Amino acid sequence: MQQTKLTVAIGGLGAIGKAVARALHDGIDGLSLTAVSARDAGRARDWMQDNFGTTYSVLPLGDLADHADIVVECCPAHLLGEIARPTLEAGKTLVVLSVGALLAHPDLKDLAAQTGGRILVPSGALLGLDAVQAAAQGQILSVSIETRKPPKSLTGAPGIEAMGIDLDALTDPVCCFSGTAADAISGFPANLNVAVALGLAGTGADRTEVEIWADPTVTRNTHRIRVTSDSANFEMQIEGIPSDENPRTGRLTPLSAISTLKRLVEPLVIGA
Repeated sequence: MQQTKLTVAIGGLGAIGKAVARALHDGIDGLSLTAVSARDAGRARDWMQDNFGTTYSVLPLGDLADHADIVVECCPAHLLGEIARPTLEAGKTLVVLSVGALLAHPDLKDLAAQTGGRILVPSGALLGLDAVQAAAQGQILSVSIETRKPPKSLTGAPGIEAMGIDLDALTDPVCCFSGTAADAISGFPANLNVAVALGLAGTGADRTEVEIWADPTVTRNTHRIRVTSDSANFEMQIEGIPSDENPRTGRLTPLSAISTLKRLVEPLVIGA
């Protein structure tokens, strides 16, 4: 029987952070929630009191690692460095949801190597990253992802604004981007975590081909992955169901973060 629980802190109490906090509060063997961080501390305390009947410490992002073995990043992408550096400098484990932001912080991997820290990237809204990682142990010849989203899901993306597309007026699918994941993230920073995660699992973001479509014929974020390698060729498609709290976040994303946390303490791990 496991005697010592790993402690967990959550940076950000949006749709993802709240779901992870709820799962930890309800109970996951081997894990214990200790602290959270939120832009509005008072509102966060009120939410926890209303939903949990209790509250947890609400701390600045940079202080979370002092109170936990594992820090889960669920905050806006531009805050990644603020939560990641203290966590990794302390040799702790960081679970990253803002995967695309890792491209802007290439030094974090080296920092983790120096201190014994770890960076874990959940599958999020994707599927099959374990298969892509396995194929990458041999030779991957090509990796591509085609993303189709309801037009409103792309509202506010710099790439859309630069093109001057009227998303409300679309009646047919429009390709908004075609290129690499490394190039796509600047124009679609809130929408391309999936492509960057795929790149990190495979041959790199600069060798992962991406197409982004604003598609009024779909009601769910749809991703189709194609991989050609010397060990296997495969295609996968996933249609994400939006969360009730934030339609831009799929229900699968927080569940993937919870699954990642459970894998750290479970005696049997599938797909490792």
